[in-house]
Amino acid sequence: MLKSLKFGKLLGRAGLAGALALSVATLASAADMRLKFAGTFPVDHPGTKMMEQIKADIEAADVGLKVSLFPANQLGSGEALMEDTIRGNIDFTAAFIYSHKDPRLEFLSMPFLVNNFDEMDSIMRNMDSPFNQILQERLNELGLRLLANNPEGFTGIVANKKPENWNVMGSKDMNIRVWSSPVVKNMVEGLGFQATTMAWGDIFPALQSGIVDGAICCTKSATYSIFAQSDVGKYYVQYNSVSELTSYYASEKTWAKLDDAQRAAVQAAFTKASDDFFAYNRENDAKFGELLQEKGYEILALNDEEQAAMAAWVRENIWPTMVDTIGQDTLDRLTAE
Repeated sequence: MLKSLKFGKLLGRAGLAGALALSVATLASAADMRLKFAGTFPVDHPGTKMMEQIKADIEAADVGLKVSLFPANQLGSGEALMEDTIRGNIDFTAAFIYSHKDPRLEFLSMPFLVNNFDEMDSIMRNMDSPFNQILQERLNELGLRLLANNPEGFTGIVANKKPENWNVMGSKDMNIRVWSSPVVKNMVEGLGFQATTMAWGDIFPALQSGIVDGAICCTKSATYSIFAQSDVGKYYVQYNSVSELTSYYASEKTWAKLDDAQRAAVQAAFTKASDDFFAYNRENDAKFGELLQEKGYEILALNDEEQAAMAAWVRENIWPTMVDTIGQDTLDRLTAE
């Protein structure tokens, strides 16, 4: 009886210790900071895979952070995500940075600033470049912190019909969608298109229903995954004029809450994702061109002489129109690089 009583007490103590340990673990888990990470990439897009990788890396760092993902515009468009990240309602965002909060951010849509993936790497991904110094200065004023940039390739035109004079200046007899960028609108109209400003989420139904004949919007990989897979569009006009640039940025309100270890883990996760995403896009750009052709698309690509002539025209005629928006100092800093 005595042995049984002692054994029962031991079991009771062991049970109490186990309960206390579970309670401590539960409290520790409950103490983890839960962060919202929103994006605009479609669910099956490589950009969303990078968001999943970032979540896994941050949580694996074991610095008291948990991440909830909201891809595919679940929390709003790129403009709305920017607003909510400024307010601190969203902690991290993966999206294109629009200029609706600061017109000087229009420099992100500057056409023919870079010519190839090497220049994208040295100008747009190098965090010490004048390009990123300017970007961080502008974002600081809005209460945002730049974590990394993702140049995904060049934005081409998805089209339902073949533009007239597609490889030279002159009327194209085509109405295409542009995003809310005066410089891009000026450029495509200068090249001979009619331009209709339209939000990203409206492109697919607009193309499908014929409201517009085409849209300047997407890299070859995005065109394949979003449009070609749904049999929308027949032509891809490869002007290589504007880089498709998404960014990873954080709310400064969130950043202020993080300790040094958490900041280091967050920055490392976003930097690694940027490296991996850029390598993927660089390696697969030509492959997605082949996949588009397999889906029945015709790719209209300028030769070197035509590309050089178009770039020269844009730099001479469109770049100067940006001064009133981005400022002469910003234009000088970018073109000096």
